[in-house]
Parts: sequence; structure tokens; C-alpha cells
Amino acid sequence: MRQRAWHVLPWLEVAKILEVHPEKGLGLREVRRRLAEFGGNILTSKKKINPVFLFLGQFKDFMVLVLLTATFIAGLLGEIADAVTIMIILIINAVLGFIQEYRAERSMESLRLLTAPEARVLREGVEKLIPAADLVPGDIVLLEAGDRIPADVRWIQAVNLCVEESALTGESLAVTKFITSMQDELTPMADRRNLGYMGTSVVNGKGAGVVIATGMNTEMGVIAEMIQDVEEEETPLQKRLAQLGKWLVTICLAICILVVITGIWRGESFYKMFFAGVSLAVAAIPEGLPAIVTVVLAIGVQRLVKKKAIIRKLPAVETLGCTTVICSDKTGTLTQNEMTVRQIYSDRRLIEVSGYGYDPKGDFLGADPGKEKDPLRSGLKIAALCNNSTLTKKGVRVAGLFRSANKEAPWGIKGDPTEGALLVAAAKAGIWREILERKEKRIGEIPFDSDRKLMSVIYQAKQGKKAYIKGAPDVILKFCNRELTSKGLTELTDSRKREILLANDKMAGQALRVLALAEKPLSEFDKPDEQIEQDLTFVGLAGMIDPPKASAAEAIQVCRRAKIKPVMITGDHRLTAEAVARELGILRPYSSGNNSAEILTGAELQQMNEEELTRSVMGTAVFARVTPKDKLRIVRAYKKLNQVVAMTGDGVNDAPALKESDIGVAMGKTGTDVTKEASAMILADDNFATIVAAVEEGRGIYENIRKFIRYLLSCNLGEVLLMFLATLVGLPLPLLPIQILWMNLVTDGLPAMALGIDRTEPGIMDRPPRPPGESIFARGLTAKIATLGTIIGLGTLVVFAAALFLGEDLQSARTMAFCTIVFFQLIHVFDCRSEKRGIFEMSFFSNIYLVAAVTVSILMQLAVVYVPVLQVIFKTTPLAGWQWVLILSVACAPTLFMGFVHLIKNTWLAKASLARR
Repeated sequence: MRQRAWHVLPWLEVAKILEVHPEKGLGLREVRRRLAEFGGNILTSKKKINPVFLFLGQFKDFMVLVLLTATFIAGLLGEIADAVTIMIILIINAVLGFIQEYRAERSMESLRLLTAPEARVLREGVEKLIPAADLVPGDIVLLEAGDRIPADVRWIQAVNLCVEESALTGESLAVTKFITSMQDELTPMADRRNLGYMGTSVVNGKGAGVVIATGMNTEMGVIAEMIQDVEEEETPLQKRLAQLGKWLVTICLAICILVVITGIWRGESFYKMFFAGVSLAVAAIPEGLPAIVTVVLAIGVQRLVKKKAIIRKLPAVETLGCTTVICSDKTGTLTQNEMTVRQIYSDRRLIEVSGYGYDPKGDFLGADPGKEKDPLRSGLKIAALCNNSTLTKKGVRVAGLFRSANKEAPWGIKGDPTEGALLVAAAKAGIWREILERKEKRIGEIPFDSDRKLMSVIYQAKQGKKAYIKGAPDVILKFCNRELTSKGLTELTDSRKREILLANDKMAGQALRVLALAEKPLSEFDKPDEQIEQDLTFVGLAGMIDPPKASAAEAIQVCRRAKIKPVMITGDHRLTAEAVARELGILRPYSSGNNSAEILTGAELQQMNEEELTRSVMGTAVFARVTPKDKLRIVRAYKKLNQVVAMTGDGVNDAPALKESDIGVAMGKTGTDVTKEASAMILADDNFATIVAAVEEGRGIYENIRKFIRYLLSCNLGEVLLMFLATLVGLPLPLLPIQILWMNLVTDGLPAMALGIDRTEPGIMDRPPRPPGESIFARGLTAKIATLGTIIGLGTLVVFAAALFLGEDLQSARTMAFCTIVFFQLIHVFDCRSEKRGIFEMSFFSNIYLVAAVTVSILMQLAVVYVPVLQVIFKTTPLAGWQWVLILSVACAPTLFMGFVHLIKNTWLAKASLARR
């Protein structure tokens, strides 16, 4: 039944199709039949998660299986500590992965929480309260302010009915509902004013509707289905590390096998070479890599928490670093979600109103609302009195002299956002309804309704009764015959009305929602009915908008510098979206050409196939009046073009697109639980600018991962080459198995971890995002690893051979080789801090954790050499002064040389850049 265009059918015809009497409802027998045919009104899950299988699935990764094998072998070698360490690393990683995946699948549960638990229905002519799960198509549902709509309905009765649909449609204002049929079958979901949707809330009035869809056939059900259909994809980092793991394991095992075969061929015993090969394999395979990556990402998470960003999935931090497109919802993300009066038209003046949100601080540029006879002040008085909202702080009503209370608390509005904007505008002029009502008392009200498009209130003062009216400008002007000016009352001629309407059009053209303000003195005999809304005095127009966040505009400029494409995706109207996008800088200024190609609406998207959409998205900056399905299509179109997509949002309608995107970003304050569960990151302050901080952190983390991969692999390559070359040229083994395992502990642990939390390099946000398919070894990293690994291996071999040539015994020569390769690595770690700068261009103590880690590792190595008990275990001997001079000279030479090369190169580049200026 959901496929029908219910909104174009008269409600009586809808009732006829659904075979229900609008005043009696369904019979119980028919309800049972339909319940059997259509099923319950619940959101169902396609798949159930088995936590046990989900946890065991964390151990299927190739690198993890290799590390499990390494653990087993380490245990056979008697290295229980090493085996236990590896197992702890694997279990921690598995637990983290399990938690992330389990939480990610809870979106459906959060979606179910949005559905109403009970519904008030009409069955067999009797009003009943039933579980919402028992609703069927054709049921007559009765709703009033405060109720959550339990299923999709076609309204058959609407009395001042307003529904808040922002979570589903993205519409920032409550929507007035009516029962008349609409003309266009392709009317966007947000504009179908005669329909109500499951999970949205009635905020004003009352109504009745006939159920047209239940459960998974509702619009909420469509979203639930989309969430479940989205396939989880690996992040760019996960893909690269998986490839790296397989590549490393294959090469390391091949070289280790070659070392064993070569040693046996040279005459070494099989037993000795087997254990040497196994030890080398355990050392060469960087089993600490997954742990270091996890810790580095976790530390990045802690840094981001301080910046108001909460990461739910660890790899999301790094993914943000290679983001190329940020698709952002408008309401509450780029804008404040606080309606604000921006302009007032009064006495032939267009007055700009400063200030943001609900804070009653601001000015009226070019006008003084303090003058008693200024029509502006009269208009603001109408705005305050013809109003049922209240200004609050921490939910406590605040007015006039009491507004200084709770100075640190944010301002808020209790009631309709549009009325809230008018209330704040009046408060900026020092006009508070609560103070005015000390002298004037409200004695009547004619509420707003969609037919009249007016709201009127009647106040009694000493001077007599007076009506204050607000409403649609075109409607109010029809009933006005006078205008309040600074010179008093003047006749409102037809030509003057046309001038006012032109001013209204100009304000509306800036995407302002415009209301007219009017008043009328009443006699004692006038009654509070619609007759008083005649012969009115026009006072002014008030134009309001949900204003952009100032920080969002700055963040968008940073995005452009970083070559990231910002895109607005909203359920709001095209005009509103365009005005906000232009103010934020998402759209180019008018002067730079025609922007029509940069904006697409939901109706235009529906006319496009997937191929046409994919061709259009890179040239589009704003998508307006879109549905949840449209958002999902947009994200998929960008991904087809190999873009890394971040999607921000706060409503239920954003959840499928958030889950489909490479990284979903939910709003912490205004975001629904559904959106948060579908997201990878939550912005605690709902600030678009926080994403920029996350992008910078992500880029920095990726560079840090490259740093410790460069360090680990160059060191491990040096170890493998040392053993292989020594065996190849016929020298004894330069390192014993236990020394290899110790070296692995001393150099691969703390220094690599400290390197992974290094500071972000300057200028990282002035670069374009790295290509999604870029190898982790790109930009010359392979050459750096190969060069330094070769130098470490050859340098250590030279020291070992020199020691034997100078007459040192084998144990002393091995001790020298052992210390040389350890210090090679501990000094080389400082060179790995930057790919563009040398050690002489970086502060030595700018990473105090690295200094501390290297110091601890040096002390551990010296203990092995000089503590007698450890000498016996590790087969070492104390070294003399000349031996340390040789060791440190060889170990320091490459890092010092590269430091001078970088210094000379960067100095020359700086001078050349200065000369070009």
C-alpha cells in the first residue's frame, strides 16, 4: 500500500480504498485479518548478531593468524614473556574490534526507540488505547500535542495541527498540516502536508489520521531497511595495513628460510640454524605494529575528546585525514538551529538586526527602538505580546531584570522557534512580555491556523483594549487600511501595499521567513473573534532565518585550503539552502558567475539515473529538499568517483547516509540515538569546525603511522640483512636467538610507540588529501626504508667483522654487533620524526616521550652488557672505551649526515622562495 501516492487523493477516497469508516474505524475481525496479512507495526532486523561469532571473527585476519603462529613458536623457544605479550596485544585488539562492530549494529535498536509505544485509535466506534505494534493499515489514529505519530497516516482531521519532522525530513521548522489533497505526485516528502510519518511528533493542535503504512512499509521503515542494507567497508588504513602485513610476512619468512638454508649449506648445524631462523622471523615480523597502530589511534581519540570530538571507531580518526568530500546537513550542523530575526521593515526603513541565536544581545542598525513613538518599538511590542514562547536559561524562565541570573548558562526557547525569534528580537530592545504584562493583561486569543494564516491576542490596559496580530504578509495587508509611521497613522493605499510586498519579496529572496505585524484598538464591545482581524494598522515586517555558525564559515575556508570539497545536503527549501550556503562560502559569490549548476533539488535528483548523478555530484555544492534515499544516493555517487566521504548529520534521516559514508559524523547535542549509533564520530559541541580539528589530527596520525612503519621496517630489514649477509660471506652468526628477541623488545616497543604520538608537523592542512589508493610506502618511503635498512645491516656487519679482524673473541664481537644494531636503531628513531626536516631543524625535547623511551631502552641495553647475571643469560661481555667509540661513530653517522643534508636543502629552498617573492 505504501507505493500509492496517498497525498494526491482526497481523504474520503483514501478511507474508501482502505475500506474504513472515518467515524467508526475498523472492526475487530478485520483488524485480526489485516494484522495477519501485513504483520505487526514494528521495525524488524534482517540479521541477528551472535556476540561469540563476532568476537571469534576478530582472529581471522591474516596478520593475526601469523602472530598466533609466532606466539606458539616463541613458547616453544622458551620465550614465555614474548608469547604472553603477543597474546595480550591480540586479545586487546580483538576486544576493541568486537566492541566497535557490536555498537555499530545497534542502529536498529535506537530506531525502534523512536516509535511510539501506544496509540489511541477508533475501532468499532469506540476510542481505545492499544499497543502501537498492533496498528494495521486503515486504523483511525487520534493525536494531540505531545504525541508521537505511531505509523504513517493520511490526515483526515487537522485543527491547528503542527508536526515537528526535522529528524526525518531535515525541515528546521514545525510543519503545519492540513487535510486537502495535493496536486503533484512527485511532491517531496517534506512538502506532503497532508501526511504524517512514524516517529515524528505533534507539537501543536490535534488531528486524526487513517493509517496508510505500518512497520517496515513506513518511511521510517525505509530508513531501517537502508541502514541494514549498507555494507561495512574497511577504512583506507585497514586496507593498507592488511596489504602491508601480508607483504611483510611473505618477504620476512622467505628471507628467514633463505638464511637457514644458506647457514646449513655453509656447514652450520640444522638445529642451530632452525632456531636462529625462527628467532629472526619472530624479530623481523613487526608483531607490535597492530598494537602501536591501536595505541596511536587511541591517543588521537583522547586528543580529540579535548577538542569536543568523540570517536566511536578507532580507524575513523585516520580516515578523516584522507577525506576529500564532507557532506554536511544544514540544520544544527552548519547553522545554529536557532531562528533569529535578521531584518525588520518598518516606516519605509529596512533595519538590520545584529546578534546570533537566542542570546538577547544585539543592535538595530540605523534605528533606535528606545524611542516611544518609533513604529519599530511598536512592532517589537507586538512581537513580544502576540507570542506564547518563553526565553529560558537552563530551562528556567528568564525575563527583564532577572535575565542576569545564570550568566554562564546558554539561552534557550521554550515553545515555537519562530515565536522564539520574535521574542528575542524584542528582548534586544529591552522589551519583555513578562514586564509588559504587569500593565497589560491578556484577555483573549485567536490561535494561528493554516486557513487564516494569522494569530491574534487581545490585551486589556488602562487605556482600553487592543488587539495584536501577526501572520503572513499578503494576508495581513488585505485587512490593513492604515500604517503606523513616525508621523502617526497614515492611510495605507494600494500603491503603498505594493511597496510593502516588494520589501517582503526582497527579504524572502534572502531566504528569510517573513511575518507581518499589525495592531488594532478595540472598543469595550468587541468580542475576541475573527471579526476583530479587520481594519488593521500595519506596523512592520520581521524577517528571520536559522543563521549559519560563524565557526562553520571559518572551517569551510580551512577545508578549501586543504583541498576538501564541502557539500551541503538538506531537507530545507532551495532558496534557504542557497542563502545559507552563500553566506558560509560553500557557494561562490554571485559575482563569480551562475551558480545554478552548483545546486540540485530532490525533484531534480529523482529525474536522474545513477550514471547522471555520478557525473553531476562533483560540480554540485548544495543539495536541497532531499529525502533520506537521496542522501544515500549522493554519498554512493561520490564513492563511485573514489572520493573519501565524510557525512555529518543529526536526524534519523541522516543515519543510512552516515553508515554508508567512509566516516559518519553525528551531532552530540541535537543528534538522535539512531544517528549516533550509525556514526563513527560524534561532535560533542555540534560544531562543524570541530571536524577540521579531526581532519588535522587524522592527517597527523597517518604521518605518525608512516614514521613508525619507516622506523620498524628499516630496523627489521637491517636485522635480516645482517644475519643473511653474515651467513652468505661465511662469518659466524653475529647475533644469538636470545639477543635477537631482546633487541626486538628494546627497539620495537617504547621508541616506536613514542614516535607514533609525535606532534603534527606545521602546514599539514595546506596540503591536498592523499589519494585513497595511495600506498603507505608512497612519497619515497620504500627508498628510505631500503636505504637505512641496508646501512644498518652493513654498518653492524662491518663492526662485527672489524672486531673479529682486530682479534676480539666471538662473544665480544657479538656484543659489539649487538650494541651497534641497537644503538643504530635508537639514534635512527630521531631521524624518522620527519620526512622533510632533519634532526637539526627539530627541537630535541619537543617529543619528551620519545626522549624518555630512548633513555629507558639505552639503560636496558647497558644493563644487559654490564650486569653479571644478564651477561650470562644474553652471552655478552663488558665493552671497553674504544669499542664504544667505534659503535657510536658508526651508529650516529647516517642520522648526522641526513640532518646536515636536510638543513642545507631547506635553507636553500627558503632563500629561493624569498627571492621569488
